[in-house]
Amino acid sequence: MNTPGDVRVLLDFADPHDPAGPRTRHAFTQPLQVLQARELSEVAPVLLAAEAAAQAGRWVLGYLRYEAAPAFDSALQVHPAEAGPLAWFAVFDQPRPWPAPDEGEALPARVDWQPLDEAADFQRPFERLQQQIAAGDFYQVNLTAQRRGQLVDTEPDLRITEAEAGRALFDALQRAQPGGYAALIQTGEEQWLSVSPELFFDWREGQLLTRPMKGTAPRGATPADDAAQRQALLESAKEQAENVMIVDLLRNDLSRLADPFGVSVPQLFQVEALPSVWQMTSDVQARTRPCTRLLDVFSALFPCGSVTGAPKVQAMKAIQALEAGPRGVYCGAIGVLRPGGAATFNVPIRTVGLQGREARCGLGSGITAAAQAAGEWREWQHKQGFLERASQPFDILETLRLQDGALCHGQLHLARMARAARHFNVRWDEDHVHKVLAQLVRRHPQGRWRVRLLLDAQGLAHAEAFALDDSPPQVTLRLAPGAFPQAFSEFTRYKTTRRAHYEAMAPAQPGIFDTLLWNERGEITECTRGNVALLLDGQWLTPALHCGLLDGVGREAALQEGWLSEGVVRVSDLPRVQALAFVNSLRGVIPARVAVAE
Repeated sequence: MNTPGDVRVLLDFADPHDPAGPRTRHAFTQPLQVLQARELSEVAPVLLAAEAAAQAGRWVLGYLRYEAAPAFDSALQVHPAEAGPLAWFAVFDQPRPWPAPDEGEALPARVDWQPLDEAADFQRPFERLQQQIAAGDFYQVNLTAQRRGQLVDTEPDLRITEAEAGRALFDALQRAQPGGYAALIQTGEEQWLSVSPELFFDWREGQLLTRPMKGTAPRGATPADDAAQRQALLESAKEQAENVMIVDLLRNDLSRLADPFGVSVPQLFQVEALPSVWQMTSDVQARTRPCTRLLDVFSALFPCGSVTGAPKVQAMKAIQALEAGPRGVYCGAIGVLRPGGAATFNVPIRTVGLQGREARCGLGSGITAAAQAAGEWREWQHKQGFLERASQPFDILETLRLQDGALCHGQLHLARMARAARHFNVRWDEDHVHKVLAQLVRRHPQGRWRVRLLLDAQGLAHAEAFALDDSPPQVTLRLAPGAFPQAFSEFTRYKTTRRAHYEAMAPAQPGIFDTLLWNERGEITECTRGNVALLLDGQWLTPALHCGLLDGVGREAALQEGWLSEGVVRVSDLPRVQALAFVNSLRGVIPARVAVAE
């Protein structure tokens, strides 16, 4: 036990019984005591001491690593734990107010993440699991991998400490993944930044509630597509089966703590909206027997079945054999014991660990007999959307044409920026944005200008103007040599300053104006700087948003005018295309041709 002076905890938890209601949102510093377990034999005493402190009127906050599981059942196989305690809890007398909004938010937070190796991290373990499921070894296994990265000093002169960098990154993660059960734990040895949407358990006054999260679908590119994705998730036999397997596992786990017939499932197959995915949850609850202790709850439930699979013992054996190393706090538990003993813990998914400047973040999904490799890999990509969003600062961007004091399609641009602000959880003040644009227009009453309108993470707008040259009478496009890997990224659906994925596809050959992109299904999507219109079978078509593209303002205006319709055009259709045009609001409609590949 020790009391390091640099311990700091920020807790921002939803109320599991009223997720839209008031949150438990406090800061904690200067602990009275720190409880740690570095050996399996020490885990149970730490939990007993943590519960005793809470029952004595203290606040107790901390975590358990996934590798603490054998402390509760020696049959649960895990990798040897890395450096850091298996269980860590800090005891506090009183909470402090949440830090002021500007504290830490002005600091830069950037992580350079290494990409996952699809073959090594996913494909080979996936294929092995499918073989074992077919052989009847288990029904479901939650396969995960660790993404590694490095904190980057974007402004070295500021001399930001590791704790300040951790706080800045936590702020960015919360903006990327708001709500849920968020916590920042800085122990002096390591930092854990969790913005988990998943409740592990809430236990108060003898009522134990669990809410496993199993079943995922991507968010749609349009409101109609988004609603369709939600409905498809609700109706998916595969996703329902994945969810109910874990519900049954948790019913069995809870029965170890409850009176006979004391376990119930009050809600099954609820769907929650997260920024990049729809998630299916179910509620499983029990009335615990008298004299049940926190240690008993962890002994029955840990780790949560949603991050192991079913049956738990066999699933964890497969995880230990197939995953490259320990999970750490990811897939363990982070939570709070309130004065009196009421306990709420999350399942630490959407969670980043920092040791010094080294960062790690786990990603995963449940593999069942019905799982398809391509679909599961896409789910991993969707789930890490929050990470990409938080890892590098970006502004929401609009590019407008200003001609002789008038902004072309100004309201359409502002409506699109407002949609992006809602998506990225950025404050939107339309009056403020109008004032910024009005000031710029007054400074440029004559001439033709390219206006760059930016909205930062705090909702502050900035606009600048650049002289706009003449548009060419016709342009030549090149067909992308391969599928655009970011076609379904939120940084494609919404226009921001994060444009490296487009820049990587920009043409380098002389005389080529832009690149015509296409997705993994062979569908034409857009160009890197504008949309595309294609005359096919006598009708002008532009790729539908569900193909994976930006809803350009010039495209929207053409659709409203009625000469352009949405559709699906494949690369294989290009020989039948009778005419082609590049479309954006800055340059209008420019006739185009596709260069013949050499």
